Amino acid sequence: MNQRTLALAGVFQAAELVRQAATHGTWSGYAASTMLRSLLALESESIKEVYGDLDHMKLGIEVLVSVLQGDKRYLDSLQYAIALLKVERRFRKEKAMQSTIGDELGRIAMQQGEEESHAQQDRQAAEIAELYSRTISQLTPRIIVHGHPQYLQAERTVSWIRTLLFAGLRSAYLWEQLGGNRWRLMFGRRQMLAEAEQLLSG
Repeated sequence: MNQRTLALAGVFQAAELVRQAATHGTWSGYAASTMLRSLLALESESIKEVYGDLDHMKLGIEVLVSVLQGDKRYLDSLQYAIALLKVERRFRKEKAMQSTIGDELGRIAMQQGEEESHAQQDRQAAEIAELYSRTISQLTPRIIVHGHPQYLQAERTVSWIRTLLFAGLRSAYLWEQLGGNRWRLMFGRRQMLAEAEQLLSG
């Protein structure tokens, strides 16, 4: 249960980071780095290998708890999370696209440049964003990101938004693999909140 809830927190962490980037032009670099690593952790055998320590997922867990408590501050993040879950259901049927994405992400993950960490991550985000444009962005319903035009026209910001959406899709896929579904979201809210609060306190 905790693993399933953590995967859903990954969806919300990505969604909240997209909101931050689109509306403020900045975002939590630490949390975003975690999501980038989760996207490239293709051979992970456990959810801890995907996300790392719980501290890395604190933002997503906090947003998930707030949403489940009915907090209205994260309505945009909730809408992005719901959109990611919808796209994931469509993506699950696209076997050829899954194969292409797996190969491309594997190639990106293998590239180890000599740049400093932030420069390497920016380069990876740019490549992932291009892959997102060729694949995931073609699926319906398309995820529409709302924000300030000056941020949505900045190349680095757009690259990270697409990368974060990609990472959110990866978390949505993981959530489904661990038994998550729309019925749990609709009718298992109290149990999910208890699980998320336990993760936050642990």
